Amino acid sequence: MIDLRYVKKLIEMIDESSIDSIEISTDKGIKIRIAKSPVTRGGVSVAAPMTVPMSGVLPGSMIDTRMTPPAGIIVAGTDGAGTATGERTGPAHLEVKSPMVGTFYGAPEPGAKPYVSTGDRVQKGQTLCIIEAMKIMNEIESEYAGVVKEILAQDAQPVEYGQVLFRIDPNG
Repeated sequence: MIDLRYVKKLIEMIDESSIDSIEISTDKGIKIRIAKSPVTRGGVSVAAPMTVPMSGVLPGSMIDTRMTPPAGIIVAGTDGAGTATGERTGPAHLEVKSPMVGTFYGAPEPGAKPYVSTGDRVQKGQTLCIIEAMKIMNEIESEYAGVVKEILAQDAQPVEYGQVLFRIDPNG
């Protein structure tokens, strides 16, 4: 598990600096590599990879590192022979997935107006819903700006880790 806020902050720091890439490894097998320069594979220029081959937990983390990356991210790994591979994800709409198992709530309290509805424009960092896990209310924020195209979870119903909660159109 890893705290995505930690990874986002690393990305922001790299973006704002003259540093081209950073790689962080721990003795627990956690490895994060973030690069902002284009790389080439087989002579073809591709987007810089974000490598997240992690197992284990960073202190204070709440999010499993095996989660699916956002659309457009290249996940670099290795094949059985240890050769680097990469695959591009890219659905038409960006998906907001549940970072944990819990109960989905679309509003701050029963009877209140929902945080978002289908067709609403959302900003990055805007609260989309709450997931209650072990009596703790966890606000789930949008990682994307765009228009909410679908809300796939039902209010007061259980959700699984990795379950798609919302689909957001970044061009909407």
